Amino acid sequence: MKFSRTVLEFDATDQAILDLLQENCKQPLAAIGEKVGLSAPAVLDRIHKLEEAGVIRSYIAVLDARRLGMDVTAFIGVSTDRPVAVRGVESAVAGMDEVLECHHVTGTHTLMLKVKTRDTESLEDLIDRVRSLEGVARTETMVVLSTHIERSRIALEPGEAFAERPRRSGGRPRRNPGGSDE
Repeated sequence: MKFSRTVLEFDATDQAILDLLQENCKQPLAAIGEKVGLSAPAVLDRIHKLEEAGVIRSYIAVLDARRLGMDVTAFIGVSTDRPVAVRGVESAVAGMDEVLECHHVTGTHTLMLKVKTRDTESLEDLIDRVRSLEGVARTETMVVLSTHIERSRIALEPGEAFAERPRRSGGRPRRNPGGSDE
């Protein structure tokens, strides 16, 4: 069985609105409208459609972790001892506040976690908690010395089509029987 993508059609105005929201989602609708040539109600209507289509997932404040006392950023590679353990480990780390991201990856590790902690002592505690999870065979931690680029903004190319990828439970893209991602 082959899974198809549903292409969501958006015009340049939708893309401009998305860019402006990524820049500052708190700017007034009238200011966005002025930049894209629409009224505030028309901008709001387009934003609602983008939200309903799942293109806009949420609105967040980006905080400065260091100013909040979270001085250590690290990546923890997690290797599981069996494939069926992955979902359990993913669920467990989702409940750990220090874990900002959890990615199922290829290569040496099964999962890659991005974490922020107060200090190396709290990082060590987190590593111990991850290592104690059922199914974790080993971990490898890389502490970040400095960060030159850290962004969540997605670059949008003019005229780019938006493809809706089929999802399976757990939020991962489905695979076709040939083994390659669709």
